[in-house]
Amino acid sequence: MTMIKRPPTFILTVFAIIAINGSSTFSQKAPDFSNDIMMDDQTHVFFMTDRLEYYNIDGPDPIVWDAQGWIGTDKHKFWFKSEGEALTIEKEGEMEFQGLYSRAVSPYFDLQTGVRYDVMYNREGNDGRAFGVIGLHGMAPYFFEVDGGLFVSQDGDVSAVVEGEYDLLITQRLVGQPRFATKFAVQEVPEFGIGSGFNRIQLGFRLRYEIKRELAPYIGLSWTRKLGQTADLTILEGGDPSTFGLIGGLRMWF
Repeated sequence: MTMIKRPPTFILTVFAIIAINGSSTFSQKAPDFSNDIMMDDQTHVFFMTDRLEYYNIDGPDPIVWDAQGWIGTDKHKFWFKSEGEALTIEKEGEMEFQGLYSRAVSPYFDLQTGVRYDVMYNREGNDGRAFGVIGLHGMAPYFFEVDGGLFVSQDGDVSAVVEGEYDLLITQRLVGQPRFATKFAVQEVPEFGIGSGFNRIQLGFRLRYEIKRELAPYIGLSWTRKLGQTADLTILEGGDPSTFGLIGGLRMWF
């Protein structure tokens, strides 16, 4: 049998191809993972009226709203929040407005800081006060949406709010939403009807039907209980510290 000898140039060529490919593969290695690389730099706008509802309770029936929106990127946003309550048969109500800078601190949570302004009004006039705000907004494990804030008023009064809600998918269009909220104050502020300590707890359940994702009417139940000194101040003013009622409303976003 005759042996076929490979010339030395062939062997050198093979080694050269392997070396070049290895060098190219190394040079094209993906960079280490970083949230900064994955963030979307495009600017987006979002607005939602999470609650726009009518309460049927004992006494004057209020209209309640809770709206929020933002403009910005995945990492940096400017948030606007507003919520309030207005009685339907009396000139009386309260409103809250917030303007916040928000920065993503994890894939699921944003740290927010900014200002808040409250207004209370009735037939005799209105009163307001400003706050500094620091808060946390995002999605807790098991997809609970959480919104919490710590507030310091212009007079140095310290308070906090924690809210949570969860979307329970019954069908593709029918969604149940349990909701929880509580408030805490370090100091008593009687002119605003606020006592120290935990002063309010609110539980609710809303059943919405999504005509489309952006538009959903709903019905539900809501129970609110004022606690401690806040309940005492409400009773002194002739009010009821505990309210339970039916709700009907509309949720929409774009």
